[in-house]
Amino acid sequence: MAEIVVARGPAGEIPAGAGGGTRRRLPPAALIAASALLYAAYSLMRLRAFRTGSYDLVIFDQAVRSYSRFDLPVAMVKGVHNDFGPHFSVLGDHFSPILALLAPLYWIHGGPETLLVAQAVLFALAIWPIWRYTERRLGRGAAYCAAVAYALSWPIAEALAFDFHEVAFVPLLSALLVERYDAGRRVQAAGAAFLLLLTKEDMGLLLAGFGIYLLTRPDEQEGERRGFGDLLPRGDRRAGLTYVVVGLAATWVCSRVLIAAFGGDNGYYWAYGALGPDVPHAAAHALTHPWDVLTVLADPPQKVVTMALVVLPLLLLPLASPLTLTALPLLAERMLASRFGNWWEPHYHYNAFIVAVLVLAAVDGAARLRGRLGAARRVPPVPPMAGALAATLVCVPFFAYRYLADPALWQPNERARAASAAVATIPDGALVEAANGVGPALTSRARVLLWDEHPRGAPWVVAYVGQLEFPFPSVAEQRRRVARQEAAGYRVIFQREGYIVLHRDAPDPW
Repeated sequence: MAEIVVARGPAGEIPAGAGGGTRRRLPPAALIAASALLYAAYSLMRLRAFRTGSYDLVIFDQAVRSYSRFDLPVAMVKGVHNDFGPHFSVLGDHFSPILALLAPLYWIHGGPETLLVAQAVLFALAIWPIWRYTERRLGRGAAYCAAVAYALSWPIAEALAFDFHEVAFVPLLSALLVERYDAGRRVQAAGAAFLLLLTKEDMGLLLAGFGIYLLTRPDEQEGERRGFGDLLPRGDRRAGLTYVVVGLAATWVCSRVLIAAFGGDNGYYWAYGALGPDVPHAAAHALTHPWDVLTVLADPPQKVVTMALVVLPLLLLPLASPLTLTALPLLAERMLASRFGNWWEPHYHYNAFIVAVLVLAAVDGAARLRGRLGAARRVPPVPPMAGALAATLVCVPFFAYRYLADPALWQPNERARAASAAVATIPDGALVEAANGVGPALTSRARVLLWDEHPRGAPWVVAYVGQLEFPFPSVAEQRRRVARQEAAGYRVIFQREGYIVLHRDAPDPW
């Protein structure tokens, strides 16, 4: 396969007129539009089929709704369930002020649908920097492969299957950070880095990893000896050090100062008890007992499986690129944990934080391997990124996109109809304790609490006993919860397909 080579401008950019201008931008634009449509359709079908959850979709809906009213991002459902109180700001849970950028969308339509569509568009927009980076390195054919490999990657699919999270911003911003820096646009890269720091309290670890990557790249003279053509001048080592220092400092300030300032608990997400009770003790233990670190990384074995899954569909190409160092601190943050088992699963949204960087690292790894093999006149017959795309396609049926083949997702069934009927009995503006799966259908017009094991005194309750529902340990406990509410004076006014609506005349506790 012939490689397309386009001359670069003085800053490393492809000249604007090269390749046909607007015509050159049409393929990535079409991919972005198609991906956004797929993501939005999948997410909205999940919402309509009652497959989303109050924890976390209603949390973010309440927070962004508060922003749209020029208030702090209060999420009553989060504060009450986790015993922080009904006026708890989610900035005390995760420092994600970037969510305020979504508030104007709520002036158009306020509801979880807005968040799901916004996330779909944000995920899809990451295709643009991935395309540009790959086209510069490997040509247009590889750019198609890399863009589609990202678009159909399992971390993005799993994030979409877990409603909405602040991770929606990360693939785009992290890809812009790498691509803009590679293109010589250092200020634009710094802008993406700043926005990343506003996305979540641990995004400074990603910046620190990027700084380490810059520090470990050889200088231009060494690059000439080793045959690399994309190396940074010595002066950019200072930029690497700056990213490391700023990233680590920002992580400490956000995690230890700002979260507490907004009413959070600094120790709430401490998950490293196997290494120590706090950061200093854990760091000292890791330095003096490195074998324990390796033990924690492999306990439970699911951690090893997940770490393998993030690189295997990319044919291990990220392992050939030092750019992978950018993702390692975020990956280590999860894999060194000894609690919060969700962190090391291949499900949920956590792997979407690093997927764009790993795709770019695969591109860089492929470029390096092709350069070395090309110098020896042994260029492989199958382009590496085409192989990565094929491997990605093989993975599709094994992750969240497989649910697209489930008729219950796009065709209403009895359970969904019963849920919709139960929701319809709740009056507008009411305070309601809602089962996790029905909260998103109520949050646009009611004040939603999570129906859990502790009575909250709301006048309205929508319970579900058809199958296990978060956060209960068993269906039997869900049934006992309903019985206790009936004993406390609640009347059953609706019951169908496991959905039970209860009501009592009582003053609103909030």
